[in-house]
Amino acid sequence: MKDKLLHTPEGVRDIYSYECRNKIKLQDDLHKMLEKYGFQDIQTPSFEFFDIFNQERGTISSKDLYKFFDRDGNTLVLRPDITPSIARCVAKYYKEESMPIRLSYIGNTFINNISYQGKLKEVTQLGAELINDNSVEADAEMIALTIECLLKSGLTDFQLDIGEADFFRALIDEAGFNEKEEEGRFRELMEHKNIFGTNEFIKTRDLDKNLKELLTKLPGLFGGYDVLQLAKSLTNNDRALQSIERLEKIYDLMKDYNLEQYISFDLGMISKYDYYTGIIFKAYTYSTGEAVASGGRYDNLVSQFGKDASAIGLVIVVDHLMIALSRQRLLKKSIRLDTLIIYVAEHRKSAIALAKHFRDEDINVILQLLNSDKTIDEYIEYSKRSSIGGILLVNNNEEITVINIETGEKKIAKASDFLLSNKVGE
Repeated sequence: MKDKLLHTPEGVRDIYSYECRNKIKLQDDLHKMLEKYGFQDIQTPSFEFFDIFNQERGTISSKDLYKFFDRDGNTLVLRPDITPSIARCVAKYYKEESMPIRLSYIGNTFINNISYQGKLKEVTQLGAELINDNSVEADAEMIALTIECLLKSGLTDFQLDIGEADFFRALIDEAGFNEKEEEGRFRELMEHKNIFGTNEFIKTRDLDKNLKELLTKLPGLFGGYDVLQLAKSLTNNDRALQSIERLEKIYDLMKDYNLEQYISFDLGMISKYDYYTGIIFKAYTYSTGEAVASGGRYDNLVSQFGKDASAIGLVIVVDHLMIALSRQRLLKKSIRLDTLIIYVAEHRKSAIALAKHFRDEDINVILQLLNSDKTIDEYIEYSKRSSIGGILLVNNNEEITVINIETGEKKIAKASDFLLSNKVGE
């Protein structure tokens, strides 16, 4: 039983030591990039009322939620997605604001995946939401910000695929598919890029010849700018054409950002979130099958909470990005070298004064009473595995033994002189 308690449930994990430090450093770097674009932090609860995330709002299926009850019998859920929480906050705290609102966040989300899928059930998401701006320029800015974040992380080989939710819906509406059965089946085929299944599904339907051809080709409509021109030649659906024209404008804007080399188009892209109304995007890199970033436009979600507002958002899945960076040997290691001050009881006051001096100078200090059962060599080995750069052994009120962990050099220094140097090992 005790051994079982040492393990975590399926789909969650401990993050500690160097990995934890590297993750925090990555989050800090990405957060600074969001700040550079003018986004301001907001925090929402880890759990909310079930209705915030019910499937009617376009979020994930109820069976994939972690649900529980409070004392009053209300159904609560651990958030599977932070965007609906932001939409709720905007409707509550920014109800009268008509100018653009830029909000950013970082937090964990929880999805109750089937265990054998091997997916994480808890991940850290860092994201940004731009509210009250329905322009194509806002679309391009969020795509550019996503790319800049991935570049800042150290990732070099990745592609951001852009789709259009309303393009897909326009074709579905034109086809007249039954919402629950036919549309659901077609979405499933598209999600898996099942070309043969799509062909079989479409050929049995009584549809316009041109629409049949477009829907049959839809799983393969991905690639560069030429894909947009091909799609335009295959339809005269006004909504679909307007969606393509918006994607063309986005491409032109990405050239202004000088980031067009990182984007491609996927007109058959499907999102698990139904609240998207315009562009959707996902960023992929090798060494991981999961998207490291995603986002899209959701112009109707905020209105479900009482405020009519257009919106577009992005999210970086920090855990997926960490996996990709690690496997590609691109993870920026966070270097932290603490100083260990060791003292005996009779020199405690001097040691505390020395530690305070260094901490006032923004130097990390570990203050440790000498254990008579441990040798100095054991403290040196401990330092090597604990990100400690140097040891200060307080011999008495006048002298300090300075040990440089990297070189192994030891020397005696006067306490007064050492305070002036402010550096371990000098």
